[in-house]
Amino acid sequence: MEEEKIEKAGDGKPADRSTGSQDEECLIDLSTEPSPRQIVEELDRYIIGQDKAKRSVSIALRNRWRRQNVGEEMREEILPNNIVMIGPTGVGKTEIARRLARLAGAPFIKVEASKFTEVGYVGRDVESIIRELVELSVSMVRDDREAGVEEEATRTAEEKILDLLLPPVPERKRSSRLADKSPVSEQLYEAKVEEVIEEAEDDEPRERRERIREKFRKKLEAGKLEDRKVEIEFSTRGLPMMDMFNLPGMEEMDVNIGEMLEVMVPQRKKKREVTVSEARRILIGEEIQKLVDMEDVIGEAIDRVEESGIVFLDEMDKIAGPSSKTGPDVSREGVQRDLLPIVEGSNVPTKYGLVRTDHVLFIAAGAFHQTKPTDLIPELQGRFPIRVELEALSEEEFYRILTEPRNALVSQYVELLRTEGATVEFDDGAVREVARTAWLLNQKMVNIGARRLHTVMFALMEDLLFELPEREEKKISITAETVLERLEKLVQDEDLRKYIL
Repeated sequence: MEEEKIEKAGDGKPADRSTGSQDEECLIDLSTEPSPRQIVEELDRYIIGQDKAKRSVSIALRNRWRRQNVGEEMREEILPNNIVMIGPTGVGKTEIARRLARLAGAPFIKVEASKFTEVGYVGRDVESIIRELVELSVSMVRDDREAGVEEEATRTAEEKILDLLLPPVPERKRSSRLADKSPVSEQLYEAKVEEVIEEAEDDEPRERRERIREKFRKKLEAGKLEDRKVEIEFSTRGLPMMDMFNLPGMEEMDVNIGEMLEVMVPQRKKKREVTVSEARRILIGEEIQKLVDMEDVIGEAIDRVEESGIVFLDEMDKIAGPSSKTGPDVSREGVQRDLLPIVEGSNVPTKYGLVRTDHVLFIAAGAFHQTKPTDLIPELQGRFPIRVELEALSEEEFYRILTEPRNALVSQYVELLRTEGATVEFDDGAVREVARTAWLLNQKMVNIGARRLHTVMFALMEDLLFELPEREEKKISITAETVLERLEKLVQDEDLRKYIL
């Protein structure tokens, strides 16, 4: 099966969420709805240039807040203004959409339009875009809820671990049926007691146990019991084959067979001896599942998709082209006609129920070198009323990309080499020479935009990255002369195919 190029937000962890690590240093207050100017200023921290595109997406994001504050009757009538970004590769189209989604805390998915074909032919169904988006949204909401109950789950799990470390006090009065088992319980209890405190004959067993339990608690909090072995009991399902019902393609069924079987098949209890640290992880996971209401999670996740979901359709130029004289082209016009319903608004069946796409924001992008947006079918063109042209990057913008953003490439290499105990300094002349080399290579070869900087920087740092662990001198200075010396062959060689990304 051909590998599907789908880039997801947040990963297990939702990779592209506004609640990510970047928000701790965000310049704008995400608890309130930012103005378009504030959104542009935040995007400027990561993306150089492309002011027109930033302006358009910031207005689209602000309009969502405006729509939520109009009357309910009119609210349903206000549809998002979908955007088409037109520009060469590597100029920031995808990054603008991704950062916008993080800023909005919205479910976000990037898909390549060229991976879809008309229904009935080899390829993916376009409705799978929304299904993927819903799955990501469920993951986002679940992670938020789990973070909210993690502290409570941790406390409960630690109490259970203490119960495992210190069994209950044996009852004084026992029936004759249990009398034979009491010596074993007494021996186990006494062994646990001796590890912490000497037995006091004049104390009541329960009072003594509480005192010992507190001592265990302090040791547990201090991390002194992490390697101690305990036996825990957890639940498992009895049908390992039920995963076969969740294979790719099966998500298009309205009924989730795997979940139905999970309900029908009874749980089995299983015991296993693990360390305290492993037991804590298992028990916290079980407690979190008890505390998180999945029905509530799914409801909120669907609301997020319907009200604030963002779909980034890349490579739209690959499905554009003149109309075929012999009928619809299933790899172009057929895909456009299948995309049209979800872009203009429809109900898409998912395993969580129907999801409306009327208010999902679609951002399309493409280089449109050999085609143009007017080659799309008229109905689809009308659903992307906002068109923004992104400009090719200049040498000066390459220099700014290397130095200004928070995730600047120069800063990344400095931090990477710091892990080896090395201090690397790039002088201004070196950075400008890297920018000039990247721009020059883009002129000689296919223009791949800012991605060329990765090629040039790796060629510059390759020997250092290889030799650094055994190198005695850890203070390194990179100057313009260093760049010229190491990249001279790269610039002068006419056969540069191996450097094309």
